[in-house]
Amino acid sequence: MNVVIHPVHFDASSKLIEFIQKKLKKLETFFDRIIEAEVFLKLGTKQNIKDKTVEIKLHIPGKTLFVSKTSKTFEESTDLAMHTIAIQLKKTKEKLKDR
Repeated sequence: MNVVIHPVHFDASSKLIEFIQKKLKKLETFFDRIIEAEVFLKLGTKQNIKDKTVEIKLHIPGKTLFVSKTSKTFEESTDLAMHTIAIQLKKTKEKLKDR
């Protein structure tokens, strides 16, 4: 799986990038045919500068899965997004098995 991380308007620390990559590698246990994962890291607006948003786009054969989660830290947002995208992956895998 190819992992691409896009921090928007800031430089992400290597610790944060490693954390996200480690979490994304765990998705391969649910579905081993993931082609690419794109992660967008965004800071909140001027009113909510403390909010951190993580958007994950997973490219799998014939489909693209997407999730966006916001919380106070990038790590927490990543954990929330990973939980949601894992559920989507499991449902997609079940649909493929039924065919």
